[in-house]
Amino acid sequence: MANIMYGSGLRLMECCRLRVKDIDFGMNEIQVRQGKGGRDRRTILPASILLKLNRQIEHVELTHAVDTDNGVGEVYMPDALERKYPYAAKSVSWAFLFPAVRPGPEPATGVIRRHHIHPSAVQKQIRFAIQRSGIHKMASSHTFRHSFATRLLESGYDLRTIQELLGHTDIKTTQIYTHVLNKNASGVTSPIDRK
Repeated sequence: MANIMYGSGLRLMECCRLRVKDIDFGMNEIQVRQGKGGRDRRTILPASILLKLNRQIEHVELTHAVDTDNGVGEVYMPDALERKYPYAAKSVSWAFLFPAVRPGPEPATGVIRRHHIHPSAVQKQIRFAIQRSGIHKMASSHTFRHSFATRLLESGYDLRTIQELLGHTDIKTTQIYTHVLNKNASGVTSPIDRK
């Protein structure tokens, strides 16, 4: 999940809510559904994580098969899709890419289903990994998203492209990342530091 958040610029909940069908290996894209503000968008699928993602999807397929055998193989369907496509909830393509450890009751209906991993479980693992790595700066799951934007800016990508990938409605939000590229308050590089 950390690789996807850093490599694609996803927010934590966007990553948690990914479905198998949201990974487009043919176009090397990830479909983000109902991101912040309820907007959908597409972002990049990093080539370096394709093998791991294929393994994750195999894990989801096995988990889904066991859940189906146990009578809990349906997943929560967004909005009115459950009525429009009554059998889609049983399809592995709609299964969450990062499922919860075990099925549980859906708060609204009480139906037992396997939901996505809880964001607090991901945050806990990220905190643990940061402590183990010896990093002394404040960092969280959102740091991956900031790093994604910063690295794209450093590589020369324009703000509009980065804005689309991040799903920002206002370019001013994306411009916040430009401060990281400045060497000092004025953004001037000393002549002695030029090569």
